[in-house]
Amino acid sequence: MFPGYYMYRLDRYFYKILVNTKIFTLTLYQNNRILKTYPVAVGKPSTPTPKGIFRIINRAVNPGGPFGVRWLGLSIKGYGIHGTNNPGSIGKAVSNGCIRMYNKDVLELANTVPIGTIVKII
Repeated sequence: MFPGYYMYRLDRYFYKILVNTKIFTLTLYQNNRILKTYPVAVGKPSTPTPKGIFRIINRAVNPGGPFGVRWLGLSIKGYGIHGTNNPGSIGKAVSNGCIRMYNKDVLELANTVPIGTIVKII
């Protein structure tokens, strides 16, 4: 296509995310190996976190309010992975369905995974 073009993609590492709502964890995989596991908060019984396979479709830096320092929007409208202004909520089922992370953790995650990353929620 272009002279000297080589086939490196920004996401040459294959990332995927597994969110386990029962044990309040988000596990990041790189090339099918566990890279890191983070504690999270998930949806409360009246507004549960949706189960299924989604993708990260957008991101926002410092979205403000209860969303902490990063927002990673999922391919299911209105849901995402984000930071929190209430770190005491991590490890609990208290959100309106989104996955909350400590701000330092969501910053690390957002700086690692590209748009298009698969997110499986069980």
